[in-house]
Amino acid sequence: MARTKAVLGSGARLSDYLSCSLLARVVSAEVVHDVLNAHGRNSKRVRGFPAVVGVYYTIALSLYPEAAYEEVFATVSQGLAWAAKASEPVRVSKASISVGRAKIGSDVLRDLVGRCCVPMAEERFHPEAFYKGMRLVAMDGSTFELPDEVDNEIHFGRPGSRTGVAVYPQAKCAVLVECITYAILAANLGSYRESEWEVCKPLLAALKSGMLYMADRGFNGYGHWKLAQQTGAQLLWRCAANRILPRHKELPDGSYLSAIMPGRDHAKEQAIVVRVVEYAMPGLADSQPSYRLLTTLLDPTQAPALELAALYHERWHVEEVFDEMKTHLLKSRRVMRSKTAQLVRQEFFGWVLAHYAVRWLLHEGATRHRMPHATLSFTSHTQLLRREQPRSGAFPPERPRLRQRCLQRVLNESAMLVATRTTDRRSPRMVKRRNSAYAPHDRTVKTRVPMDCTPCLAVDSRTKTKRIARTPPAWSASSPRGGFLS
Repeated sequence: MARTKAVLGSGARLSDYLSCSLLARVVSAEVVHDVLNAHGRNSKRVRGFPAVVGVYYTIALSLYPEAAYEEVFATVSQGLAWAAKASEPVRVSKASISVGRAKIGSDVLRDLVGRCCVPMAEERFHPEAFYKGMRLVAMDGSTFELPDEVDNEIHFGRPGSRTGVAVYPQAKCAVLVECITYAILAANLGSYRESEWEVCKPLLAALKSGMLYMADRGFNGYGHWKLAQQTGAQLLWRCAANRILPRHKELPDGSYLSAIMPGRDHAKEQAIVVRVVEYAMPGLADSQPSYRLLTTLLDPTQAPALELAALYHERWHVEEVFDEMKTHLLKSRRVMRSKTAQLVRQEFFGWVLAHYAVRWLLHEGATRHRMPHATLSFTSHTQLLRREQPRSGAFPPERPRLRQRCLQRVLNESAMLVATRTTDRRSPRMVKRRNSAYAPHDRTVKTRVPMDCTPCLAVDSRTKTKRIARTPPAWSASSPRGGFLS
């Protein structure tokens, strides 16, 4: 029986329907058009794969990591076939997808992250996301593996291993996260050889007055502290326990005032006053003897030492964000899809937007039903967005009531997606994947060489009997069927 081709109707376009989907509530079509126009990447004529559709498609790549390129597009446009009661969604070829992504580039997705990834928490609904009126944010970096392609290795680099070099090239990323909501507010991508601070440094532009910025021991140099303090945000950073810090003034809560200096030349004139909080955790059997924090909050009556020590552990939320992105969103996919450096950057920022979309859906459900974010499951909301995204784009722009009903139904289901959490859970650092004991693949050596496995008769010199043997044939470029001579 012949299938009915999905149609959009008179004057309707694919981008019109996608602008009404769940993803468009996070990344609106108007903003996408503005950014595309600003970079001169918007489509001048309406085609089967316009630029605005390519943006939503790039975000969807991280929502459906197990699907092929064409199937991801079919999933994104599946709502059109569902609305038209057709048996097949709109499809495009893989070549059209690759050309469309190359035309869009990575700068468009990067700017969309800056415009669309905004703080979610409001103090009246989520007071746990604030401390003394300051929004809690944290920054950290991580690495992930890329396809083994020459362009990726040139632009991002490859780490070493016991056998010489690692199997895959790697890139280093950094994110600024809003604690409690786990929303990514800014992101950057760099090469593997870049230091973590160099990758994180561009994210300082997202810090504002009214934020309390937490970081680990990797960011405690004088230059790091000075640049971060100039943003207007308050700082709470962990410091190495063996760092020498003079005690200038003892404070009633056990903390003390000290100073950090750039170096020996004119050090006292450029010194920055900091407050040092030292504490221990005797309840943990394997804890360190002491921990040390540096902060710009100098008044112990406004920010007691014990409160800051307990507050710093909210920084661990940024580690959970990396777990959500790598393990649950990409389903532990070993490498990303893109085989060129430009498309890797594009896919990374689309990955960030996909994570923000899931967290937005979870946040809307938590706010609507007055539930803490930690009680709802990120994995279940990822599956919910994967399931509802195709149907949410089935309603045309001129029917807003149907779209609103769809959203209300999704948010009602969100309240039932409760996470199964283990109390007193700890995640120590450990090796998740071992390197292979074999040597890395040499790309200069041909791996697909024709082989002739035809058996031939050979005479055993000891028994003078014939037996079947598989002798290695001689190679000849002029012989038929691959050039083997037996």
